[in-house]
Amino acid sequence: FFLFRERTFATMTSMYDEPKVMAGTLPPYPHEERGSEFGRAKDPVKFLQAVEQRARERQVAYETVRLLRQDVITCFRKEGVNHYENCKEETEKYYKIIIKKDVGQLQPNWENKEKNEGW
Repeated sequence: FFLFRERTFATMTSMYDEPKVMAGTLPPYPHEERGSEFGRAKDPVKFLQAVEQRARERQVAYETVRLLRQDVITCFRKEGVNHYENCKEETEKYYKIIIKKDVGQLQPNWENKEKNEGW
């Protein structure tokens, strides 16, 4: 019984560590478009790799939004009625991400900018 309790407390300490954030920016990833609107891709393997990469980038964007929302909620709970003044930075960072197209998801260099297959 005591061993389980000690192990639970040991894992709780990591939640107070500072989050690790990358400071750089990533270049657009290579992308293979379809041959026509509903036709086959020129290179099916590259096309599937691009689709998978786009899905990974979308998940990273969603996770970033989730973490920023968690920061805003934590700040609101910590500051209480003073959150209007003290949580302005977190709220602005969260707002700037969620108003972007595709919540800031990294996009490839599309040949035809109007034919964006993003979500």
